[in-house]
Amino acid sequence: MSSIRISSQRFVEIFCAIVEAGNYTLAAQQLGLTPAAVSKAVARREAAVGVPLLRRTTRSMRLTAAGRSYYEECRKALTLLEAAERGLSSYQREPAGRVRLSVPTTYGHYRVLPLVGEFSDLHPRISLEVDVSNANVDLVADGFDLAVRMGKIQDSGVVARKLEQARVGVFASPTYLDRHGFPRHPLELDKHRCIGFVRPSTGRPIRWGFVDAGGTEIDLEPSRLLRCSGDFLACVTLARRGVGLVQSYHFVVAEDVREGRLVEVLRPFAGRSAPFSLLQPPGRASLAARLFADFLISKTC
Repeated sequence: MSSIRISSQRFVEIFCAIVEAGNYTLAAQQLGLTPAAVSKAVARREAAVGVPLLRRTTRSMRLTAAGRSYYEECRKALTLLEAAERGLSSYQREPAGRVRLSVPTTYGHYRVLPLVGEFSDLHPRISLEVDVSNANVDLVADGFDLAVRMGKIQDSGVVARKLEQARVGVFASPTYLDRHGFPRHPLELDKHRCIGFVRPSTGRPIRWGFVDAGGTEIDLEPSRLLRCSGDFLACVTLARRGVGLVQSYHFVVAEDVREGRLVEVLRPFAGRSAPFSLLQPPGRASLAARLFADFLISKTC
């Protein structure tokens, strides 16, 4: 102990313990030190400041005037330090951190972004960074904690959790249907103007899928196809304006259907759906990422 220099913070703890315990021996026991070490610490500090802090006799110990003033300031400092420590522990009780999520544009606008405010209210110390884009990202290389993806997951190196099986249907505006009539079978789509989304990864329009009354799946690419790329919502906008038919997820057009801007057609063949999954990179995710993942799944499954 004699060779160790005691920091000012440590001496404040020692001095307050001495005053509050009433003697060196009890203070030493509380601090895990020897009485001799406590006595030497006081003697060194008194020598350093040039004034006595304590008066000791064989039967009692009392503060000097300087010691009383010093104790009051030390107690204030120690109280502030203890409050700061409690503040840090509150961070442990209340999850904190940053979560980076990659999500396709359509799913982002209609499924994820409407939930961000609710999650932030539940966990105000968790910062969300949502990248809404149809670009293919590498979770590890690009530093993402989570990613939403549609379709069957081929990468066995990621952890995939199901979000939902999203239903699809074919929709058109009432004005378009008034002019061109209702298709009754998917094979009649060649008589209609259809609005197709070009998949960025292939440069090809996404084929339209149906299920007939016997459960047989039908995949086709309408011949009269108006192609859109970049953002699927452009296809919905064109359909809403009466340009043609669009095959879309129900969650995208639900409000348009309620408000009468779009009408579903070919409902007897609308049994197809597409899976959406939430991906995590390999390894243990942070608490913040796990909380956001669980929250999204609870809202979509």
